[in-house]
Amino acid sequence: MKRTAILYAATISLFLVFAVHVNCWAKPDASTKFSVIRTENPEQGKERLALPYAFPSDSMGTTAGVGGFIKGYHQDQMLLAGTLFGSADEAYGFIGGLWDYRIPFLDRLYFSITGAISHFPRQRAYTEVPRRPAGNPPPQAGTNDSDEDKYTESEGDDYWYDFKFEYVLPIGSGKQDPSADYHLENGILKSGGTGGDSWNPLNSGISVLLFGQNSRYQSYETSAGTYEGDTFPFEIGYLYNNTDFPTNPSRGSYQYLSYQQDFSDGEAGDWSFLEFEASKYFDIGASRLARQRVVALNFWTGSSPSWSTEINEDGEEIVVDNPPFFDGATLGGFYRMRAYPTNRFNDRSVIYSTAEYRHTLKWNPVAGVSWLRWLKLDWFQLVGFVEGGRVAGEYDFEELFSDWKVDGGVGLRAMTAGAVVRFDMAFSEEGSAAWVMFGHPF
Repeated sequence: MKRTAILYAATISLFLVFAVHVNCWAKPDASTKFSVIRTENPEQGKERLALPYAFPSDSMGTTAGVGGFIKGYHQDQMLLAGTLFGSADEAYGFIGGLWDYRIPFLDRLYFSITGAISHFPRQRAYTEVPRRPAGNPPPQAGTNDSDEDKYTESEGDDYWYDFKFEYVLPIGSGKQDPSADYHLENGILKSGGTGGDSWNPLNSGISVLLFGQNSRYQSYETSAGTYEGDTFPFEIGYLYNNTDFPTNPSRGSYQYLSYQQDFSDGEAGDWSFLEFEASKYFDIGASRLARQRVVALNFWTGSSPSWSTEINEDGEEIVVDNPPFFDGATLGGFYRMRAYPTNRFNDRSVIYSTAEYRHTLKWNPVAGVSWLRWLKLDWFQLVGFVEGGRVAGEYDFEELFSDWKVDGGVGLRAMTAGAVVRFDMAFSEEGSAAWVMFGHPF
């Protein structure tokens, strides 16, 4: 029993460390503002943790570091988190940020800023420079028909920052208070739900306006020279979240519409991207072995209006004013098409859908281990999922709904300190991938 408990502790510790790593990449970019009040927590919403960690990685080698976070101090909804890591393969980096700081005297306006400075011995880019249009043989790297081994991999830097202002509209469930209080008992919502019963932004759910700007710089050292890419897009967006509990929805839906525009003179050029995302959740009740069972559906689509082509000095047709390969219409990685590498597919337009079955177990093997109470682990959840989608050179329904890439997989998730952490394993015709991340993918 003690050996099993130690294994649980190590696993959840690694989950929580990765939560610090990836909180800044949650989807969609706008979010509801809230605090979680657990019946089991005498501090009523205040959570903190610091942990050392180590893990093997193909891109970094054996990596070690320390991460930590505090939430609910100074302001109930505010989060501070960061991690510092390094490896013997000369990978190193720092990721940190502040989320959901309420601006004084403007109680509906929130500010978040995150950033990273890192270096990796093996960075991978599914792209070509200059980029050729999709459909011109041989297939451009990263397109739907491209070979899985067609990529650039080299040593390089990866720097980014992201800041955003979010305004919670005085309508629906946010009319009286822009920040919600969700009350949980054993990790299940007991009161404070902000939506899920009826779809009407004026009466139910929370509406958020977003204005943000981010920057990302990547470099690749290749035999042909150094490729450097940077981008500085601005984003405006609108989120309507009509779920009962955004961290772990059991019913309701959300919709997100956003537009990005990069006005810079960087390597990526002057580009734009328009996207729409929607999710729906169905509560199918408890069972003999499950405390909660949920079917979750998600749909995402987008396209780049600025994308165009021109003839270069060598007489070749090339793409201009397009998002970089790591932004815009991309599939692959820890949120969409999880069996494929990050940004495995990228082009002008994209369509994607997924379905998950989330089975929250009544059995919690950690609950009876007194010295593991600091993990604040309320439940485990078994998940099965399927995904499908594709990228294309035009926003054409006939093309976008043909020759889809598909994958499927299973996941183990847990509720710790009022937040969801997940381990997903996905399989496709190109292989498999495992991801340890913070939060549901949608």
